[in-house]
Amino acid sequence: MRGARTAGRWTLSLALGLGFLSIAEPSAEEVDCENASSTVEMNYCGEQAYLRADAELNRVYQEILAGIDGHDDLEPDRMKAWKEALKAAQRAWVDFKEKDCGELIGYEWYGGTGAGPASYGCFTQKTETRIKELKERYEVSE
Repeated sequence: MRGARTAGRWTLSLALGLGFLSIAEPSAEEVDCENASSTVEMNYCGEQAYLRADAELNRVYQEILAGIDGHDDLEPDRMKAWKEALKAAQRAWVDFKEKDCGELIGYEWYGGTGAGPASYGCFTQKTETRIKELKERYEVSE
């Protein structure tokens, strides 16, 4: 009997979980991000803003790494050490961003529906700040 109850709960959980898969995410044509009003729209728009910022950060970061290789006045070992130090700093920054904007926001919002938009806003803001810092430090153009 106990196994039947467990199997029944698992089936119900699976059915409920699969029900969420049938909810379609909005597309860019369906959402006016300037006037997003539902949690689904706010999450979608927040995610899109973050993805744009993240793509720009990756572009800037790759340009900086390539620029380090272009320093003919440095020994290869120094260039390698510089790149490794930059990579370590970037990994530490990503870890900080993930914990600060993901984990902490989740606790601050007690798992409420505002946690998603708040996290995306935090991710985007921190990423845009990092882009600005790297562009200024390494004189990367737009």
